[in-house]
Amino acid sequence: MSTTSSVSPDLRRIWRGVRVPLGLLLLIVLVALALVLSRGDQTSGDLEPGSYEPRGSHALAHLLQEEGVDVRPVHTIAEALQQADGGTLVITAPERVPGTGLTDLRRRVAHLVLVAPDANTLSTLVPTVTTAGTTDVQTLSPGCTVGAAVGAGTATLGGTRFRTDDSEARQCYRAGQDPTLVQFADRTGTVTLLGTGAPLTNDRLSDEGNAALGMRLLGDHQRLVWYVPSPNDPALGGGQKSFYELIPPGWRYGAFTAGIAVVLFALWRARRLGPVVPEPLPVLVRAAETAEGRARLYRRGGAAGHAAETLREAARGRLRARLGLPREAEAAAIVEAVSARTGRPAAELGGVLYGPPPEDDAGLVRLADELDTVEREVERS
Repeated sequence: MSTTSSVSPDLRRIWRGVRVPLGLLLLIVLVALALVLSRGDQTSGDLEPGSYEPRGSHALAHLLQEEGVDVRPVHTIAEALQQADGGTLVITAPERVPGTGLTDLRRRVAHLVLVAPDANTLSTLVPTVTTAGTTDVQTLSPGCTVGAAVGAGTATLGGTRFRTDDSEARQCYRAGQDPTLVQFADRTGTVTLLGTGAPLTNDRLSDEGNAALGMRLLGDHQRLVWYVPSPNDPALGGGQKSFYELIPPGWRYGAFTAGIAVVLFALWRARRLGPVVPEPLPVLVRAAETAEGRARLYRRGGAAGHAAETLREAARGRLRARLGLPREAEAAAIVEAVSARTGRPAAELGGVLYGPPPEDDAGLVRLADELDTVEREVERS
């Protein structure tokens, strides 16, 4: 028995056209998902004291611990406030600290180190300092009197450039006219601004005097609270962020653009059906020859019963049309209508229209003649 596909040829052609770009889009989504999930591990972030990655800071944290410094990594403002009790506090991403956390933390520690603070952070803690753009990370000389910088000598600095008119501010590692390390000291403690966290990372720690600078800045007290603000901090107000929010904006824009490209590519590759174009048949086959060929096939296959049912169904269809009966009319209704029109007994007509199949070819011929006779009688009456 032959079967037909449930998918139309047009849909198959469209699928063949779009399966490659759809596969590429799926690959992009999977890569983005892998990146987002990998960011969920707090020990793999930038300047994370437990991270062994190039931009992590495990090497510096280990050196500080060997020198007797109690390094305490924290990731939420609640943990930072609990651990900050004197000593040094380094904040790797000050712009992520929620609420009034920066002000509260400033009062709790003796030395606050801010890595690449933004304009809002500066206006909150040190309003006399503003940002003056950015510069490449490069090897710079200290050129100041800050003990940690003098002891370290040249170091890998740059990033955010600062600008201040405060005469009490000590300015180091200038890129042009602007410093990339600024330090304040007053009765409440010390604040150090770093333009970049590059000298604190695993891959740059052994360059120039980076190790000495990091150890002197962060190891000036016995306790060091290392605060790497987490985007999942409940104090941010949103609690756990959704998967969509965790995807970087660039990836979201890229996925949206790729989706538009896939749709346009599908529309371009999909074949659209035009108007019907008549074409001459290469060979003309007469209807009589077709009917004769089908009859031979029925005869060769011994399908007298199937042929008889085909003849009866065709006759019943013509009779329904002539008698004004619906297509779904039942057998009894057809037989009664033909009997009323021709005057023949209903039992006789039932045998002709719905009787048992003939046993041989001779019976099939007789049935065909009887059907023709019934149709002619209905037509004449």
